[in-house]
Order: sequence, then C-alpha cells, then structure tokens
Amino acid sequence: MALSSLKKGISLSEPRLRFPISLQRRRKHGTVAAHMNENKEFVLVGGGNAAGYVAHAFVENGIADGRLCIVSKEKVAPYERPALSKAYLFPLDKSPARLPGFHTCVGSGWERQTPDWYKEKGIEVLYDTSVSGLDISLGTLSTKAGGTIKYSNLIIATGSTATRLPEAVGGSLPGVHYLREVEDADSLVSSWQEASKVVVIGGGYIGMEVSAASVSWKLDTTVVFPEKYVMPRLFTPAIAHHYEEFYKSRGVKFEKGTSVKKLVAGTSGRVARVELTNGKVIDADTVIVGVGAKPNVIPFLQAGLKSLEGGIQVDGQFRTSAPGIFAIGDVAAFPLKIYGRTARVEHVDHARKSALHFANVLTHKTTDPYDYLPFFYSRVFEYPGSERKLWWQFYGDNVGDTVEIGDFNPKYAAFWLVSGRIKGVFLESGSPEEFSLLPKIARNQPHIDHLKLRNASSVEGALEVAHEALESSSI
Repeated sequence: MALSSLKKGISLSEPRLRFPISLQRRRKHGTVAAHMNENKEFVLVGGGNAAGYVAHAFVENGIADGRLCIVSKEKVAPYERPALSKAYLFPLDKSPARLPGFHTCVGSGWERQTPDWYKEKGIEVLYDTSVSGLDISLGTLSTKAGGTIKYSNLIIATGSTATRLPEAVGGSLPGVHYLREVEDADSLVSSWQEASKVVVIGGGYIGMEVSAASVSWKLDTTVVFPEKYVMPRLFTPAIAHHYEEFYKSRGVKFEKGTSVKKLVAGTSGRVARVELTNGKVIDADTVIVGVGAKPNVIPFLQAGLKSLEGGIQVDGQFRTSAPGIFAIGDVAAFPLKIYGRTARVEHVDHARKSALHFANVLTHKTTDPYDYLPFFYSRVFEYPGSERKLWWQFYGDNVGDTVEIGDFNPKYAAFWLVSGRIKGVFLESGSPEEFSLLPKIARNQPHIDHLKLRNASSVEGALEVAHEALESSSI
C-alpha cells in the first residue's frame, strides 16, 4: 500500500458523466461497425475483481443491459483473484479451486457471474483484448491488436502486473513463474507436478501463500528475501517470528537478508540454480517470483490523466482529472479519509468496495466520498487434511507502539497505539465474532488503558478490554 499526504484535491460535485444518467438510452447492437464494441455508454477496462463487482452493481441498478462493455486482457470472465495463491494451489487430491467455481461475486456470497451470466444481462465482454492507448478528446481506446473502442464514460480498473526479474538475471527462464492470472496458476500447478526443489523469491503475501501451498505438495521449498523477517510492511518482528517458526515446522526453509544475484539454467535450458548475493547457491527446478506488483496505468497517464502514488489520481468519488473518466481498484490513488492522506491500495477488499462505492455514486445512492478502512488478510494451510490452518486479519493503520498478546497456539493479537488510541489491530485464528469486532475497533480508534491491555492474560481478555474501550467511547 502506497501512502502520502494529499496535496491537491478534486472538487466533490456531481459525477462528471459525459451525459446525465437519467437521459441515457440503450443503443441497438451493431450500429457502429467502426468500433470493436457495441455497448458504448460505459466502458470498463480491466477484467479483475473490480470489473465483476461493477457489473453486479450495474445489473442491480438496471443500467447494464446494452450499456456496459468490459474490456479484459484475460480469456475468462472476472474472478476472485485471491484464490490463485490459495485454494487453486492445493494438491490435486485436495479439492483445489477451479473455474467456474470462483467467478465473481462468490467472494461476497453473491451470484456466480459466469460468461453466460454476462450475456444474459446484456453486458458485452471483449476477452483477450489489451488496451494500449487512450484518446481523451475523441473518447476512444486503442488496442494492441489495432482495434478501436468507443466510450462515453470510461472506468479504469486495470489492476496490477507482477514485477518481473530482469532477463539479465534469468527472470524469463523456463521454470520461473509469476502469479497474477489464472493462466499463471495453471502453469505453476503443471510445473509442480514434475518439481522437487522449489525456491520462492519474496517474503510478502505471494511468498508466504505460495510457499504454504508448495510444501503441501511435499516439495523442498526455500523462501528468499532481503528483509530481516517475513511480511515486514505489516508484521512486527514478534508476529513474523511465530509465522516463520510455524512454516519451518511444515518444512519451509528461509534465506533472510539476501537477494537473488542470478538464476542459472541447466543443460536443458530450464532454471536449475539460484545464486544469492550472500554467496549461497540453491538448487531449484521451479522458481516463483513474488516481489511486488506495478499498477497498469501507462496508457492512461500518457494520455494526460494526473498521477499520484504511482497510480491515477482520483477524488473521493473516483473521478479522475478528465470528465467522464473514473479509476477504481489498484490503480486509484484516492483520499484515505480516515487518516487524512492519499493511498493506493492493492487488495481485493478495496477492489470490491471501490467498485461498489463508485456504482452507488453513479446511481445517486450516495454523494458521500469513499471512506475506506484498510483491511488485509491471509488464509493458508486450508487444504483438506491439514492439521491446522492459519487465518489472520488486520484492520487500520500499523503505526505507533504495539501491544502483543498470545502464544500462537492458536491465537495471537497485536494492537497499534498512538497517544493511547488504538490505530490498528491484528488477530490470528479468531472466531467469527472476534474477527467482526476488529473493524469496529479500528474505525472508532477508542482510547484504551494501555496497562490493562498489556496485562491481559489471553487474546480473549485483550479483545474484551478493547471491546470495553469501544463501548466507553460510544457513550
């Protein structure tokens, strides 16, 4: 998540559509052969979570049929992307997730939106179509294949692309994988069926989730990263220690404080060794790179949209600097109202919520600016037969002093405090009721008795202290 102070806002007035939504009329299919798309009133670029949730909201509000076109570089309908680094990677005998099982919006318990669903709802989807340019004055998009897409209102939801290692260090060798799309997951699963030694590069989300899956295949797995401990952007050293020890007990090895110098191919041309900057060499027939992601914004910034935090600057209603153009999900640099700064958040929770808020603004269900509470989570070791799953959630801001409670058997909790107020809260292996308390605590930021919290004898006791503080703050 990228954060900074908001230097210059965009006025919050009516959504700047090309024409009022109440006056829009459906267009008959096939009337403009010069463009690839038939539905032109609303064109959404991107086929990820945000696209699926926008489609759901448009259908719910009766503005989809013949009016919405989704342009996706993938060959499949929008799906719940978190599955790719979790259930999709389960061993083949452990009921792995596969499409159409996790098309949007099943992640929120709603209807599964298969390709047929889009057809039935009158939503045009241009699959396997990559956008390469934007002409704001003409209201058109150009594609890499040379086509043109016309829009009246444009919604940019292109998400992010996995950061790749340079070719000079072996980043494109056979056997080197990046995980962002379902085709990537298919390739990795295929590779694992023949693999024996796996190296995972990166100690963040992808590194932790992929390595948990890798050892479930009984593969020799080593995670390499330059930091002192895993998940350093969120975890404290103590939290990280508990996870590292658990992973080690499942067979994962760690090489910390070092980076990749070079990936070396064997006689077959496939990756065979990983050379590290600390001088060590690790044998590997499969390498997974999880060293971050970059927002897909280049064509839109080149067209003149304002940039911030590496993304596209928007206001609290997801309007960009150009009338009739909006940006949601990973690419949007938006005002994080609760903390008074700008953020660009790469997470499924924000993708879903930004899509729904944008739709609510568009249909006049709200005029309020987006008021997002940062939320991150992970679930691993959930395959059938696993002795224990790990499932943590975090809400808020990880700033200030920390108070940590628990023995990780199975629960652990951490609270971030600033001037006696709770700014962020983390919980491992909580009950549904305990997890539901976390966002209330983080959003209300109650003042808490620091000593009473620190002296809590259990995670349950610490959460009760926090709950009492929350109730006292509401009186």
